[in-house]
Amino acid sequence: MAIRTRQSQRRRQVLTRERIVETAVELLDAVGEGALTVRALTGRLATGPGAIYWHIGNMDELLEAATDAVVATALNTRPTQPAERAETTEVGGAVGAPQDEIRAVALGLFDAVTEHPWLATQLAVQLTRNPWKPVTLRIFESIGRPVRTLGVPQGDWFATTSTLVHYILGATTQTSQNTGDDGVPGSEADRAEFLNTASRAWQDLDPDDYPFIRAIADQMREHDDREQFLTGIDLVLTGITTLHPPATPRPPAPERLPSPK
Repeated sequence: MAIRTRQSQRRRQVLTRERIVETAVELLDAVGEGALTVRALTGRLATGPGAIYWHIGNMDELLEAATDAVVATALNTRPTQPAERAETTEVGGAVGAPQDEIRAVALGLFDAVTEHPWLATQLAVQLTRNPWKPVTLRIFESIGRPVRTLGVPQGDWFATTSTLVHYILGATTQTSQNTGDDGVPGSEADRAEFLNTASRAWQDLDPDDYPFIRAIADQMREHDDREQFLTGIDLVLTGITTLHPPATPRPPAPERLPSPK
């Protein structure tokens, strides 16, 4: 009895909210949202359901916490754009400018969705249903601060930031590698086969009815999702800086010479 009591105490000591959330993320990555249950968690954590509910109120709260944990990690370790792209990007500034900060945030979220396929749906849920919760606050703050630095008038901060966030979420959802739909390619090989099939179908279209589609069929087959995503970010940023060009600093006033006596 004493041994069992000590084992139970050790389990309670190591079982924390953070460990439960980490295990939930592992389950979500491995088997998807539908398989995230209290029973699955208790099996992995070698504990009872009461201990889970002690730290996490319900499954919605757990999904929210898992989403927030992944988003926080993505925003804290977000990547930078490739050097060759940075050299050719002409959207208003050098490396380290607000535009580069926005690209880095966007890529961090894009890569997180690629790594955690369940995340795309949860991001949409959190931003539409819980705009006051940590997930929404983190994303809007990370995008909004550089938007403000771009010189966008305060009256346009919300609309401009929302436009960027909506594009990021929409594009990441579309390019997510696993949406639960068997028709969506789930690997690089599947993706290549899928794009080849689609490209051939476009090339076989009637040239009188679909001249444009036929013209871009090869481009569609060869496109890179990540580069296409960055192109969209650049287009939005170009629109922002065109509508709200940075103010030109006024030249210093010439030094006034003393008047002759």
